[in-house]
Amino acid sequence: MSVFLTLVVIFFAKIAHVSLGTLRIIYLTRGKSVSAAAVGFFEVIIYLIALNMVLTNIDQWYNILVYGFGYAAGNIVGGWIEEKIAVGIVHAQIIIVQNGGTLEELLRDQGYGVTSMPCYGKEGAHRSLQVLLKRKEMPEFNKIVKAHDPNAFITVFDTRSNMGGYFARMKAK
Repeated sequence: MSVFLTLVVIFFAKIAHVSLGTLRIIYLTRGKSVSAAAVGFFEVIIYLIALNMVLTNIDQWYNILVYGFGYAAGNIVGGWIEEKIAVGIVHAQIIIVQNGGTLEELLRDQGYGVTSMPCYGKEGAHRSLQVLLKRKEMPEFNKIVKAHDPNAFITVFDTRSNMGGYFARMKAK
């Protein structure tokens, strides 16, 4: 194999290896261990191929350099993949200054289950809206909230699992 082709294979193998590692960790933290194991299988094979190519020609410093660049690029690609697949459920907490009635109704009309409660901050009484939703729905959800109340304070938490409630009925449909 030519030197150039070797460098290309090492670079893209490292991108694939690190990206798959990111995906595997996402699946593990979401409780999808079978998917994580399947991804891990391919991850380690790709890792061994790239490492073997570097160690076989350890005296060629540029192989090591490209290996490092591939690792760095793999982190970027892995982060991009994580954003695109958006696996899992999130808990969004929205703090609004105004009476939450209309935003609550709007979100419910859009199919979201909303729990509302009074809360108090530095500037007085507010409303806290609690919503469980799929991570893939976050961009649209943010648009709805910000269009209704540009000053809304939104905090998003990853949720590993949930039981019962309106969200469970939505998933069953």
